[in-house]
Amino acid sequence: MFKGVAFDAYGTLYDVFSVAQQCENEYPGKGDKISKIWREKQLEYSWLQTLMGHYKNFWNVTEDALRYSLESLGLLYDENKINEIMSSYFTLNVYPEVIEALQKFRPRKLAILTNGNADMLDKLIAGTELNKYLDEFLSADMVQLFKPKPEVYQLAVDAFGICKSEILFVSSNAWDIAGAKSFGFTVGWINRLNKPSEQLGVQADYIVSNLLELAQKII
Repeated sequence: MFKGVAFDAYGTLYDVFSVAQQCENEYPGKGDKISKIWREKQLEYSWLQTLMGHYKNFWNVTEDALRYSLESLGLLYDENKINEIMSSYFTLNVYPEVIEALQKFRPRKLAILTNGNADMLDKLIAGTELNKYLDEFLSADMVQLFKPKPEVYQLAVDAFGICKSEILFVSSNAWDIAGAKSFGFTVGWINRLNKPSEQLGVQADYIVSNLLELAQKII
């Protein structure tokens, strides 16, 4: 049915909240709060950059969001602390079922399609060895826009060289699912936290609790 599968990276293959440990190391008792605000602002800033017609790559957006998070909690920081916490994005935890799931999605073409830029992705992917299981690494930086802009999803169509109807897009982010479905992809939502669907006029084709469950559904 599907000839290609494109996966979001952050929150889908990688646990973005694993940064909480490094935040906790730097600010004991504050790690979870920092990580939650940080993620919210990271996404908000990416959307605002695109809406305002501005562009910073995702690394810079992420750093801006971190600075906001610390300031919002009244926490003092210097460049060393920023660098230490930011480095946690190179060592995010892979969700435990991901590698087995990726193997089951074969022999289809597999790609990451993410807002993350190449510099931050390359270190992360190589360090976690997901490069062994993926064919393409597609970044929003290539079009200097962020998801859910259609131009970002088009990157997967162009890279795979197949019709959008032959591509399954997978994300744990409900807003990303809405964007990809609106673009024309069949979409699989990894709803790890059992959240309600977004009220945006589109619905996921598959709703599962983890990536392996989705792989088993489409084998």
